[in-house]
Amino acid sequence: MTDPLNACLEKKDGFDLPDSPSSVGWVKPQRVILADGNNPLPLDCGATIAPVTVEYETYGVLSAKKDNAIFILHALSGDAHAAGWDLNWEKDNRPWRRDRPGWWDSSIGPGKAFDTNRYFVVCANILGSCYGTTGPWEKNPNSNKPYGLDFPVITVDDIVRLHLRLQDHLGIEKLLALAGGSLGGQQALAWAIGYPERVRSAVILASSARLGAQGLAFNAVGRQAIFKDPDFNNGQYYGGKHPDGGLELARMLGHITYLSYESMEGKFGRRFQNGTKPCFRLNGEFSVESYLEHQGRSFVQRFDANSYLYLTRAMDYYDAADCGNGDLAAAFSAMEARLQLIAYTSDWLYPPVAAREMARAAVANFRPVSYHEINSSYGHDAFLLETEKTAPLIESFLSSL
Repeated sequence: MTDPLNACLEKKDGFDLPDSPSSVGWVKPQRVILADGNNPLPLDCGATIAPVTVEYETYGVLSAKKDNAIFILHALSGDAHAAGWDLNWEKDNRPWRRDRPGWWDSSIGPGKAFDTNRYFVVCANILGSCYGTTGPWEKNPNSNKPYGLDFPVITVDDIVRLHLRLQDHLGIEKLLALAGGSLGGQQALAWAIGYPERVRSAVILASSARLGAQGLAFNAVGRQAIFKDPDFNNGQYYGGKHPDGGLELARMLGHITYLSYESMEGKFGRRFQNGTKPCFRLNGEFSVESYLEHQGRSFVQRFDANSYLYLTRAMDYYDAADCGNGDLAAAFSAMEARLQLIAYTSDWLYPPVAAREMARAAVANFRPVSYHEINSSYGHDAFLLETEKTAPLIESFLSSL
């Protein structure tokens, strides 16, 4: 039985502290150049890019046979810091990492779903992001100024192509598993279809083979908010005033898609921010308004507007059926990996019906697949919040490999 006092000393605000036996502790991001002038990264748009630096973190120990590696794939605004506490947060000017561990710390660590006593876990920042891997914010070697909108348009397959280079760099011929939610789930699916010999299994949460029209629409409006910000300066705002207003609006809009009707009603309802009656003003009256404004303001302190443009477009473009000439089942025929699909009842961005479509495509090809639909009111964010429900499923799946 856990000692309550020790449990308190090992946790703060619900987070495992660095010296907790269930935490991976203090971690340092690593960086490696995986594309250069002699070996540039080819992109689906027809261009190549070099140099390309990748930031990544690892947890646990790689086995002698190198057969226990799991690659964690992050979502739109995530990064390589998936677990533990960042030792370099101050040096890298990332103050938001100071008071909390990695974005999936609840699932990665000793005794957790991705048990670092058993598995070697890798998480890398994706191409086009703003957290250490090459993106629009970095200097273009041809102009010696930030790429801005000169950065080439990228796809999910381009992101995976770069991840494969990291897999090779780490000397891992075949991954035990891939795991990711949302955009991370798209990456896992693209990897399993495009490079079946490189992975044994994939855990895909809150994701689908393609983003629906409603998701495309929200992304489009978010990008327009950034484009129309007077400080956008055609993407060359580095060194000057950033388009914070546009990015804030984009995040506010996007955050609505991460929630659900039930969660918003339960958390906010129609409650006023101050008092119980309207103040007869046009802004900031309701609690939900204040919440979204807070989400927007905090986001602009840690993310880049150009990265938001490029990564949402990559999400838009991805359609797994393209690998099968428009037929999802045909696309799945190339897959060798075992699949675990986890969907959440209130997720309307990547709804359960879309996950079931992937399950049917796997079954049509006699591929081993398990499908779980979790009852949750958290919406799309459930894959990050419903750890108690998802952990036993993931643990069981990984143990069966």
